[in-house]
Amino acid sequence: MFRVFYMKCIILTVDGIILYNGKIVLIRRKNEPFKGKLALPGGIVEYGESVENALTRELREETGLICKPKKLVGVYSRPDRDPRGHFVSVCFLAEPVGGKLKAGDDASSVILLSIEEALKCELAFDHSEMLREAMHSGVLSEM
Repeated sequence: MFRVFYMKCIILTVDGIILYNGKIVLIRRKNEPFKGKLALPGGIVEYGESVENALTRELREETGLICKPKKLVGVYSRPDRDPRGHFVSVCFLAEPVGGKLKAGDDASSVILLSIEEALKCELAFDHSEMLREAMHSGVLSEM
């Protein structure tokens, strides 16, 4: 006899830190949670998709930029980081290699801020932490 048990699943996401013309690319969220707040572009990894391909897809959908993952910033897994449930994010520094900057998909607008300005903002989720860690680890200086 088999025992039936149920698991709650963790949702895997990606976020990208893009340096574009010396500034950080942020989006203004079109939807809840954090509707209207600034955030790093990113989103949910689809079933069968690698985190690298998800990053490229999400960044293009939200910012219009074609980007490639440059370096891993970190993995963010605090269970309360997203009010919708337990979402784990893999954050990358991403290098733009094409496209045209324009808001799309879940973004109502795209904003360019200096690193200093972006760090002063209250970003959605734990995106301020991602940005601070990227800056303090020297990842941003590699671009």
